[in-house]
Amino acid sequence: MPFAPRLLMVEDEAEARREILCVGADPVGVERMAAKMVRRLVKLTGVPCRSANILKQEMLALGGDAAVARGSVSCAVAETDVILIGSLKKLRMLCRRLTSQPFGLADLSGQLEGLLRNLDQPVRTLAGRNCRLELNRPLIMGVLNVTPDSFSDGGRFDSLEKALQRGREMAREGADIIDVGGETTRPGAAAVSTQIELDRVAPVIEGLRRELDLPLSVDTNKAAVARAAAVLGADFINDISGLRFDPEMAEAAAETGAGLFLMHTRGRPEEMQRDTRYRDMVGEIIAYLRGSVDAALAAGVSPEKLAVDPGIGFGKSPEGNLEILRRLREFQTLGYPLLLGTSRKGFIGKVLNQPVPEMRLYGTLATVALGVERGAGIFRVHDVRPARETALMAWAVCRGEMP
Repeated sequence: MPFAPRLLMVEDEAEARREILCVGADPVGVERMAAKMVRRLVKLTGVPCRSANILKQEMLALGGDAAVARGSVSCAVAETDVILIGSLKKLRMLCRRLTSQPFGLADLSGQLEGLLRNLDQPVRTLAGRNCRLELNRPLIMGVLNVTPDSFSDGGRFDSLEKALQRGREMAREGADIIDVGGETTRPGAAAVSTQIELDRVAPVIEGLRRELDLPLSVDTNKAAVARAAAVLGADFINDISGLRFDPEMAEAAAETGAGLFLMHTRGRPEEMQRDTRYRDMVGEIIAYLRGSVDAALAAGVSPEKLAVDPGIGFGKSPEGNLEILRRLREFQTLGYPLLLGTSRKGFIGKVLNQPVPEMRLYGTLATVALGVERGAGIFRVHDVRPARETALMAWAVCRGEMP
């Protein structure tokens, strides 16, 4: 076939540079063309029509486009969502042109620059109370539930020796963090008292800290539990509420110096599955997590200690969980490391018609591989070794390098 046309796909500027160099282009041309090859779509919400019209005119002038609501050109509607359509190069040019525009568009310029930077230069470290994690490969967070009623492993590690033994096993299997939880947060579960939760997690964290040189996390939404766990050796707080359940949690994180995993949920576990409908699910989750990040920063938590989690299974339908996985890359716009927790969860059972959580390993591993490809950096799992090997293999394929 003459010229042998074929499809070429690139995700970022690094890939674009490699491909341009392969055709023998001049190095000056490589830098000029790389950003043109990377396509980006950016959604804005609630834009006043006069601002939206300027954005559309600017994008058309740059050779891109902007999707707006019908009626926005004539200002028949008060505001519109906007989708900016263009290459990375065109969006960077838009940022420069907006700096001299009115109606808040100069501020938007800075926000857009930050968003593009977050996508192209993802954060590669996460600090804890006494540790620093390098995200130069996928990290595995092993789940250690010391509860009698968790959905998958409830009652299996409810004695101190069983819990410590499981912690040792996960360390041998390659866990990078161990997440200790003393209160089940499965759908419909009722909360337990602070004292009960403390009695469950405190001896386990203290024992693991004594035996293992691994970062530890406490899975709690109670500030008192988080403070006590940090004193006993926890490096991170994993708060499923994203600082919404306990008003003292942000302050506790700042005081202890612990790293903080901020998750999205919709209400407490006993009520979160009552309504799983969203108008714009990913947009609403990102807005929620942005609010959590702002609250943490306002309390004095360092940005290098924050990571976010879209909360698979928390206030979402099975279809919603699948949508989050499909669109996981969109959460990179927040600019923080992304934790993904899909292990053995109900939506996998729904897809595979598998009611037994322990039998959902293969489905879990599929989500881990997809998560690697879509930008997640930390994976909270029950089955450490299979997940670690899956994540590292997916990483090698996606990056073209050894982990």
